[in-house]
Amino acid sequence: MYNSKPHQELDLGRLHQHMLDTRLAILVSQGEHGLLATHLPVLVDIAEGKYGTVYAHLARANCQWQDLAQGTEALLVFPGADAYVSPGYYPSKADNPKVVPTWNYLAVHAYGQAEVIHDAEPLLAIVSRLTDRHEQGRSEAWKVTDAPHDYLDGMLRAIVGIRLPITRLQGARKLSQNRSEQDIAGVREGLSASPDYLDNQLAAHMRQL
Repeated sequence: MYNSKPHQELDLGRLHQHMLDTRLAILVSQGEHGLLATHLPVLVDIAEGKYGTVYAHLARANCQWQDLAQGTEALLVFPGADAYVSPGYYPSKADNPKVVPTWNYLAVHAYGQAEVIHDAEPLLAIVSRLTDRHEQGRSEAWKVTDAPHDYLDGMLRAIVGIRLPITRLQGARKLSQNRSEQDIAGVREGLSASPDYLDNQLAAHMRQL
C-alpha cells in the first residue's frame, strides 16, 4: 500500500496488537479465478514465525482456496479506526487557508503464501479456537463440541482451512503526524467532540501520539 514516511508504523508490537484486535480481516489474492477478496475472521499466532502466522477457513464452494493452493501470494488486510478530517479542525487555517480535507486511519497489511488444509483434525482445531475466542466473556459460552457429532462432520467437509505464515508486514498509522502540534491537537479535539463513535475511536488513538 502507498504509505508516506510520517505515517509508517514499523513497531512490530503495535502491528501485532492491531492484528489481534481486528475481528474481521480481508483476504485478497490474484489467480486463475481473477482478483478475489473474502471477509473472514482470523486467528493470529504472533509467536509462530518471524512475523506471526494467520489461521482461518473458507467455504469449500469459495474458489479462492484453489488459487491459494497454487502458491499465489496472498494479502490480508486488517482495517482499523478511521475518520474524516475537516480543514476546520486546523487552528493554522486562520493564518493559512491553503488546506484541504483528508482522512486519518489505521491499517495493517500482511503478506504470505497460504497453505490449504483439508484434514478434519486441524480444521476442527481452527474452528474451535476461533469460536472460543469470540465466545469469551459470555456467561454460557458455546463450544464447537456442543453441536451434534455427525452435523459437525458435515460442516467440516464444507470448509477448507488456511494457514498463512506472514513474510511481510506493512502498517499505516495516519494520525496527522505531518501537521503542527497545534493542528494535531485541533484534529484530536474535533474528533473527540464528534457524535460519531468511529471518530471518537480515532481520537483515542491520537491521544497516544
